[in-house]
Order: sequence, then C-alpha cells, then structure tokens
Amino acid sequence: MSNTPKDNRFVQPYLFFNGRCEEAIEFYRQAIGAEVEMMMRFKDSPEPCQPGMLAPGFESKIMHASFRVGATTLMASDGCGPDKTSFQGFSLSLSVATEAEAERVFAALADGGQVRMPLAKTFWASRFGMLEDRFGVGWMITVRPANPK
Repeated sequence: MSNTPKDNRFVQPYLFFNGRCEEAIEFYRQAIGAEVEMMMRFKDSPEPCQPGMLAPGFESKIMHASFRVGATTLMASDGCGPDKTSFQGFSLSLSVATEAEAERVFAALADGGQVRMPLAKTFWASRFGMLEDRFGVGWMITVRPANPK
C-alpha cells in the first residue's frame, strides 16, 4: 500500500486501566499536561451493558475516555473488570523540546514507578530515558534534535 495524501489512516493507543482509569488520566494531566477531551462512565452509556459483562461496582468506572498529549490523542478505559493490567511489549514515546522539559516529565512520570534507563545523553539525543509509570505503562522520553536532518 502506498502512503498517499489520501491515506488518512492512523494508529492510536487505547489503554485499559482495570479500575484505575480516572486516576491514571489525572496523573497524566498533572505529570505531562494531558488534556481530557471526553470521558464517559458505564452508567452514562446510552446503551446499557449486557448482563454479566460488567464487574460489580464498575457502573461509575470509565467506559471510554480520550485525552490529548501535545498533538497525540490517546484513548483509555477501565475495561469491564478489575483484572490486573499488563502493559507489555510496547512503550509510549514522548518527544519534548528541551532538556529541562525532559527532566521534568521524566521525574513526574517516574514518581511511584520504576526507572528502566536513567535520563542521559545518547548518540541520538541530548537526553533519553526509559521508565515504567505507577500504572505499569512504559515510557521513553527523548529530547528532539534541534536541527533534524
């Protein structure tokens, strides 16, 4: 398939937080300036869930949310039950303009999480680091090159 101007496809991350979605979105709002675009609870759905589909107590949980970080829209939900969340095999990559911003967002996202690779100079960026946040989501923080070639 060709990448023509008519090709309007794109991939969006959809994260399931198994009961912690609202907490996660608030964390991302504080840590990296996420802006909530939409949030709907299961109890507010125009169509009720099928009987037995939703875990007891999940009526007030998040059915669907979308939030923006810079130019990227992410989607999220609590899912239908409290099963353990497992974010494996991928990381979200956040590119920022300055080393100071990289230091700030790295520290904010690492709060309550685990640093996998400390933020440091690399051959491709003045700062790059990897972490897993308190929700288990992997992040890679990169300072964009000033003059990309």
